[in-house]
Amino acid sequence: MKPVAIWLTRSDALPLGHRLSTGLDADVYQPWLHADESPREHFRRHFRLHRQWVMVSASGIAVRYLDGLPQNKYEDPAVVVLDEAARFAIPLLSGHEGGANALAYAVARLTGASPAVTTATEALKPLTLGIGCRRGKSAEAIEQAVVHALGNRSLTEVREIATIDLKADEVGLLAFCMHHQLPLRVIARVDVVARAWVGHPSDWVQQQIGVDGVCEPCALIASPRGQLIVPKTALDGVTVAIVEDHMQPIEHT
Repeated sequence: MKPVAIWLTRSDALPLGHRLSTGLDADVYQPWLHADESPREHFRRHFRLHRQWVMVSASGIAVRYLDGLPQNKYEDPAVVVLDEAARFAIPLLSGHEGGANALAYAVARLTGASPAVTTATEALKPLTLGIGCRRGKSAEAIEQAVVHALGNRSLTEVREIATIDLKADEVGLLAFCMHHQLPLRVIARVDVVARAWVGHPSDWVQQQIGVDGVCEPCALIASPRGQLIVPKTALDGVTVAIVEDHMQPIEHT
C-alpha cells in the first residue's frame, strides 16, 4: 500500500486517475471492479490504509463516504476532493495538520485545478508572491529577491507563491518553497496570456515564453481580489511581485 491513494467514482475519470497516480506515486481504486461490495463500504474498509486520499468525485459523495470516519485531526488521513473536470482541488479533511492543503496544491500543479484552501492558518496570511526567474536560478538567489521585494514585510505573511507553468519544475524555486513550507501555485501560460496585467512588459520574456510578464499576472490571477502593492522588482535574474488580499474575515457578534 502506498501512502497516497486515488479514489475514482466513475470509469470516465480513469485518465485523470492515471495522471494523478503517476504524479503522486499513488494507488488507484476502481470500485466498479468490486461488484460484491458497495463502493462506500469498499472505501471505508480501506480508508485508514493510506495517509492521503484524492477523491475524484462530487463533494457530496465524499462527505457521505466520510460520515463517521474522522476521529482526530492529528491522526485522520488527509482528504482532497477533485471534480472530474479538474477545476477545483478542495482539502476536505486534515487540511493543515494532515497535509491535505499541500496535497491540494500538488494536485493543482498536476491538473491545472485551483486549490480551494479554507483553513484559517493559511487564509489569514494576506500576501501572494508572483515569481519569475531565469532558468537555473538557485533557491538562495530567489530568496534574496523575495526578501528585497518584501522590504519590511515578513515571509510569515505569505500565503502562497505563484508562477507560470513553464517554471513548474524550476529546481531553485521548488527548493525555496519547500524550505519555507510555502505552497506553489502554477498558472497556465494561456491564462497569463489572457489576463496580462503587466505594468512594464518585458521584450525578453515575450521572446522567451510568449507572454509580456510572469510575476505580476501570476500573483494577480492567484489572488484575484487582492491589490498589487509591489510591482515587478528584479534582482539578479529573479522577478517578484506582491499582491495583498485586503479582505478580512467577518466577525460575528
